Amino acid sequence: MRYGKIDFDYALDLAGRTPENDGPIYMVNFMKYRDVAGYDGVKGAEKSAKPGISGIEADNLYNPSDVLTKIGAQVVFVGEIVAQGTEGEWDRMAIVKYASRVSFMEMQNRPDFKEKHVHKEAGMLYTIVMGTLPRGEHQAIDRSMYCTFELTAAPQQGEASNHQARLAVEGTIVGDGRKWDDLTMTWSDDIPVVAPREVGGEVMTVVTKIQTDRMGKSFIS
Repeated sequence: MRYGKIDFDYALDLAGRTPENDGPIYMVNFMKYRDVAGYDGVKGAEKSAKPGISGIEADNLYNPSDVLTKIGAQVVFVGEIVAQGTEGEWDRMAIVKYASRVSFMEMQNRPDFKEKHVHKEAGMLYTIVMGTLPRGEHQAIDRSMYCTFELTAAPQQGEASNHQARLAVEGTIVGDGRKWDDLTMTWSDDIPVVAPREVGGEVMTVVTKIQTDRMGKSFIS
């Protein structure tokens, strides 16, 4: 995969879950796009290539919402990044809630998904896709303009609230080889000040302007 490294051990774990050991999972996506989408070398792109469009435009074409609906999954968060600890590292965040880990893996082989996925391969420069689960009980989240994501390699302290969600990172299915443990999402009406972060370090912080937000409702549904 040209936009990230697959963790095959985690992939086998996801695909091999029995019903009693499976259940809903939140797949969190950190995304960085190519300036210009590159369809050359993308398998299956011959009929659907859109030369000359940007990477983010290609990802918009990828949008698999109809496929997600068919398998009982839902996009619960989308946000454009407006501030971050490492300037220019990321462009967009998205979270999809799947009914099960197995359904996420089975989706990868669906013809209707593969047809769309060529646009993601063409548009994405690199990405991190991780499976996460809520830490403890959560509640509805108050409506806000912005959401800050803080991803860390070490466990963090804190409780969920009406403006904060706490997620444990189960595994990273696509990434850059780094291991992650904890993801905190904090909602606010203003853009917070973000401390500079080392490229490739053990902490990542991004602030998104919210476009789609069903996270709070998904915790209590």
